[in-house]
Amino acid sequence: MKEYFLNFLKNTDDRSVMKWTHYFDVYADELKPFYKKNISFLEIGIFKGGSIPMWKGCFASSSQLVFLDIDPDCKALAERGTIVEIGDQSDPKFLKRMANNYGPFDVIIDDGGHQMNQQIISFENLWPSLRPGGVYLVEDTHTSYWPGFGGGYRNEASFIEYAKRLVDSMHSWYTEDDDAFPFDPLANELGYVRFYDSIVAMKKISRKRPPTSVMSRNGKIQTSRRALEIRGRTSSFKAD
Repeated sequence: MKEYFLNFLKNTDDRSVMKWTHYFDVYADELKPFYKKNISFLEIGIFKGGSIPMWKGCFASSSQLVFLDIDPDCKALAERGTIVEIGDQSDPKFLKRMANNYGPFDVIIDDGGHQMNQQIISFENLWPSLRPGGVYLVEDTHTSYWPGFGGGYRNEASFIEYAKRLVDSMHSWYTEDDDAFPFDPLANELGYVRFYDSIVAMKKISRKRPPTSVMSRNGKIQTSRRALEIRGRTSSFKAD
C-alpha cells in the first residue's frame, strides 16, 4: 500500500500535497484493511486539495469521500465522487451535522488546524459516528508541544495528554479505585490508542461483554472475569 502513495506523489498536478514522509508508513499500517475497499471516509483539512485525488484513488470508486475545511475557497476543489463541506471543526453543531448527514464513517482523519481545542472537540463529536472496526487518525500531533497551538510539554490541555488519558479510559475495566478512577464507557469502544511520530491512531471496537481471561490445562479451557472484580491484588509471580 505504501507504494500507492509514493507513486501518487510522482503524478501530482498543481494541487499541493504536504505530508511528513513517515506518514505513508502509518497509512500502510492503519488503512490497509480499507485499501481499494468501498468505505465511508472523512478528512478534516483540504489545504490546496492535493489529498482529494490521493484518497479518491486509495479507496474503491463507489466510496463516499467527505472533506471539511473552514476556507470557503476549498468548495471549488471538490471533484466528481467527492463532497466538500465548509465549516469550523471546533463547532460541535457543524460536526454533528456532518455526522448526521454523512456518517457513519470507516475512516476519519483530522489534518485540520492542529490547534488543541480543534483536535479534541473534533474527536469528541465525531468518534460516535465512527463504525466499529473503523480508525480515527489525528495528524501533526507534534503541535501538542507548541504553545502557539495551545500545547506545550506536559500541558494538560494538549491533544497528546488528552490521548494519554484515553489510554487510562481504555484500561478502566481494571480499576481498583472507583472514586478516583471510575469505569469509563469508552472502554467498550477503544480497541487501541497508538502513538506514532506526530500521529495518534484510535481503533473503534464494539465490546458487548467485559474482557475475559482464558486458561487452558490438559486441553480443558476455563474462562473468567474474576480479575475485573478483585481488589488489592498482587503479582502472580511474586515469591511466597
